[in-house]
Amino acid sequence: MIQIDGLSKRHGSRTVLSDVSFHALPGRVTGFLGPNGAGKSSTLRILLGLDRPTAGSALIGGRPYPSLRTPLRTVGSMLDGSGAHRSRTARGHLGWVARSNGIPKHRVGYVLEQVGLAGAARTRVGRFSLGMGQRLGLAAALLGEPEALVLDEPVNGLDPEGIRWIRTLLRGHTDAGGTVLLSSHLMSEVAAIADDLVVISGGQVVAAGPVAHVTAGYATLEDAFFGLTGGPGAGEER
Repeated sequence: MIQIDGLSKRHGSRTVLSDVSFHALPGRVTGFLGPNGAGKSSTLRILLGLDRPTAGSALIGGRPYPSLRTPLRTVGSMLDGSGAHRSRTARGHLGWVARSNGIPKHRVGYVLEQVGLAGAARTRVGRFSLGMGQRLGLAAALLGEPEALVLDEPVNGLDPEGIRWIRTLLRGHTDAGGTVLLSSHLMSEVAAIADDLVVISGGQVVAAGPVAHVTAGYATLEDAFFGLTGGPGAGEER
């Protein structure tokens, strides 16, 4: 389980997050939605130990990320693409990541095959397309066979086949009891895969719960999003 409780973050006089609380449950895909500047990235960065909160807690399996000895065995994440140096090969990048977390070497070949990059294992990352970079980022997230996945815009740059593939991958992960926290601006993709939703606006959670509950009274998830965040068409319930 991913537990965000009373999370607040301030930068000087500016409040970035204010008492943000929600849980992402095992066996379910939780969509994390919000307009630009709403606080999604700040929440995920705190969850993954890249920033510190002013107040509150962010736990994965009951523990804060910095206390995990081999974090990739507990949570796989993808923020801002693959994170690989352009001069490294795909295999070289994943090999380094595996060694840093005590992950067996054979997992590198397995995840490259899993994400469809086996044929590009020795290609330098600088030659990758955007979609290939996304697949490499997903490979790194899957490397440690983690129970939880935290993914920011995972379908960005993927073609229709790749989008369908990642839906299947994430559903397989949750069917096996895993947890997925998925942040995306693509409403149609979130609607197609999410079981639960968390909507954040202005640093505060404005709605959370099963998809049917959050979208009740609206024609589509997009309509619900704008209605809840005060964007275009806000208040146009149907």
